[in-house]
Amino acid sequence: MNIFKTLALCLLMAVGFGTPMRAHGDGQFVHADLMASMQPGDKAALLVVHFGTTHDDTRALTLDAITERMRREFPSLEVREAYTSRIVMRRLRERGIRKLNPVQALAGLLTDGYTHVIIQSTNVIDGIEMESLRRDAAQMSPFFKEIRIGTPMLYAPDDYRQVIRALSEQETGGAFTLLIGHGTYTPTTAQYAMLDYILHASGHEDYAVATVEGYPSLDDAVAYVRKQKKVRRLRLVPFMLVAGDHAKNDIAGEMRERLEQEGYEVEVVLEGLGQQEAIQDIFVAHARFMLTHRLQDIQAKKKAYAAGQDKSE
Repeated sequence: MNIFKTLALCLLMAVGFGTPMRAHGDGQFVHADLMASMQPGDKAALLVVHFGTTHDDTRALTLDAITERMRREFPSLEVREAYTSRIVMRRLRERGIRKLNPVQALAGLLTDGYTHVIIQSTNVIDGIEMESLRRDAAQMSPFFKEIRIGTPMLYAPDDYRQVIRALSEQETGGAFTLLIGHGTYTPTTAQYAMLDYILHASGHEDYAVATVEGYPSLDDAVAYVRKQKKVRRLRLVPFMLVAGDHAKNDIAGEMRERLEQEGYEVEVVLEGLGQQEAIQDIFVAHARFMLTHRLQDIQAKKKAYAAGQDKSE
């Protein structure tokens, strides 16, 4: 079995695929009401963190729309925004558009007297961007009473099912749909294989997942398509929050041209996931969850096990 499919299957087994479970996984989070823990004079904020894009059209429809949605959903919180892509930030700055990185945004909140912060990323998977964000938060954590980080779009199996439900409700016109993600060369690309697995396990045989820079590759997806009967029409859908460079150049350009050369009739849907209300709902739900839950400290948990204070292992 391919190593990434093995990783995906192990991930499914670890979080209990096919069994009832909480949205963020049993055992990882404990109930802890952030607002109830605040003292007089404390102030709470929500920092929405995007990777970013230089494309004004898709930014307005996705990133800006999500940030504004958060402001509507959480009127009692100060809602601010940050970008993580330094390349995007530099290119926007050259055009007179200033975006803060997470450390800068947190420093601004600190200056303005905020003591408690929920950070909600709009990353698709829990990959290197989430790792970088957690390091930024850890750097600033000593200056706040509490910082909590919400999970990305895909985290627990219920997230995958909700995304699949939203995408499968779209009209396909009878075409076979390829969901094209960004991908990564780290083992976290197994999350795309997990998405592919759950798609097929839930009966969506006319869908497959590919990535621009990881596994499954376009070759992997095409190999699956060839096993299906008489597929001549393909529908390419960016599995990305924004429809930016990768969507416009890689998917609508090189991938489309290659597939057309192989004899397929190809339609490209140039729409970012962030445009869909059902996808925005996931990020809102993850941020809301973090208002009443915090991630368990694994080191503290292990110390409790060592001391015989927890017999659950």
